[in-house]
Amino acid sequence: MAVLQFQVERIDPSGKARAGTLTTDHGQIATPVFMPVGTAGTVKALTQQQLLSDVNAPIILGNTYHLYLRPGTAVLQQAGGLHRFMGWNRSLLTDSGGYQVFSLSGTRKINEEGVTFRSHIDGSAHLFTPESVMDIQRTIGADIVMAFDECPPADSDHTYAKRSMELTHRWLDRCVKRFTATPDPYGYTQNLFPIVQGGVYRDLRKISCEYVCGKETRGYAIGGLSVGEPEAQLYEICGWSCEHLPLDRPRYLMGVGTPWNLLECIALGVDMFDCVMPTRNGRNAMLFTSEGVVNIDNKKWEYDFSPIDSGIGSVVSESYSRAYLRHLIKAKEILGYTIASIHNLCFYQWLMREARMHIVKGDFASWKTTMVARLQQRC
Repeated sequence: MAVLQFQVERIDPSGKARAGTLTTDHGQIATPVFMPVGTAGTVKALTQQQLLSDVNAPIILGNTYHLYLRPGTAVLQQAGGLHRFMGWNRSLLTDSGGYQVFSLSGTRKINEEGVTFRSHIDGSAHLFTPESVMDIQRTIGADIVMAFDECPPADSDHTYAKRSMELTHRWLDRCVKRFTATPDPYGYTQNLFPIVQGGVYRDLRKISCEYVCGKETRGYAIGGLSVGEPEAQLYEICGWSCEHLPLDRPRYLMGVGTPWNLLECIALGVDMFDCVMPTRNGRNAMLFTSEGVVNIDNKKWEYDFSPIDSGIGSVVSESYSRAYLRHLIKAKEILGYTIASIHNLCFYQWLMREARMHIVKGDFASWKTTMVARLQQRC
């Protein structure tokens, strides 16, 4: 058992993009890294074997809120944690459920103790506190766990954002106390990441960065972005937050985003990302490719027998034609959702590898400018 390690191996000479290696007890992770989202212990439409062999994901994400409700902590504890339950032997990260609670705005109440909410499954009432969220994540057993936070709406005024941030900080104190008072339950080390909040306000973000850094944890997350604010504001606040976080610890930007979002935020100094976009959009006929965005539902692809994408080194993307995938999606065949999801995740993994290669080469900034313009094209 060893605490999480992070080594920055190269910083792009013309900017702040970093190539590094993150090490947990379940393996090494080259950064920058994109983590597929396995909300309820599954990345939708994929088997774990496909995540290993086709996508080659070194780490995936699970959701505390969803796993707590179903299958529940009793099942996960008896199974020996989520790794064993789902048959996954690489790294896992769990979010705190804070964002899900935020999205349940009509059925939740926030106070100093925590958050009461009603299950989206059966309407039953539940309470999340900083202590209970730490206990739940201990039981789930992820390598990296998130502190419980409040995620304020993008349009929050300064007063609300400040009050929300201060509540998040008080909850963080309780999370740290509970986390340090409880043992790692499954024979490997779990690592707690605090979450920087503060809305779209620079002064609050700086205060939050300084507060979470005072906890001296193994890494830090940037939350409360990609919740409705303009893209320019996302980049501004992300870059400002990175400037106030340690150089020697990983920075995780939560819930972001499009391929061009990832490249722009890598340029600002982010190391870790997650988002449902590649799988959710794939199931809805949107493909991200090395030449731009493809709506595979369009009739223009009906007789296109060329590979989905021959530029990313993916067996799945090279083995099936755009015409065939369009047919599957139109017919609502499950295989179509699987192929589209594997392709999009392979594309995201390819993009992270390419970004890392160009950081190491020292030409990331110029490559990024070219790639962002290309990836935003509609094919």
